[in-house]
Amino acid sequence: MTRVAVAGAAGRMGATTCDAVEQAVGLELVGGADPALGVELADVIEDAEVLVEFSTPDTALDNARTCLEAGVHVVVGATGFDLDALRQAAETAGAGANCFVAPNFAIGAVLLMTLSEQVARHMPECEIVELHHPDKLDAPSGTARRTAELIDRAGGNVHQPIHSVRLPGLVAHQEVIFGGEGQTLSIRHDSIDRSSFMPGVVLAVRRVGELDDRFTVGLENLL
Repeated sequence: MTRVAVAGAAGRMGATTCDAVEQAVGLELVGGADPALGVELADVIEDAEVLVEFSTPDTALDNARTCLEAGVHVVVGATGFDLDALRQAAETAGAGANCFVAPNFAIGAVLLMTLSEQVARHMPECEIVELHHPDKLDAPSGTARRTAELIDRAGGNVHQPIHSVRLPGLVAHQEVIFGGEGQTLSIRHDSIDRSSFMPGVVLAVRRVGELDDRFTVGLENLL
């Protein structure tokens, strides 16, 4: 039984994660940390083997660093902070814990990113439009930034700026539009409910301790 704690447990993603962990075979929820609950991170990681980080950009890096130094594996879903600083923390922590980061845990979103990387080799010119609920703190989203990184790596050209839409009624959506001579190709993914992220979160919790690298980015590495 893997003991799991959640940071940002009072938020929408954190609360959904708590429910998913409680329902997953082989996982045990040992605590949820959140200022809104009056529960500090230190109160929950004592008993945890893995922390799922869904707090805010202001606290995610420090939370992850604290866990790594305590020997607790971290699955990071929060975005909008310095990933290089997190990488350095993971690679220098001496307690043997791993850090896994996913800009998006939805399987469909991962497939969108992978397909976009492939398309960019043949149709390099593209634009990214991402749409989220109005409470999302970072823009562009971590998913959009990761998609742009993969397209750039494949030799594509993501036109700037990335377009960010924040409106009520949205959850998490992204479209990549490729243009070539006399043709366009659009790839779109829509998460219409936060439950779409949970299979990926549970997979990451189960696998993070087995990873060979201290720091890994992208759910595609676990599929």
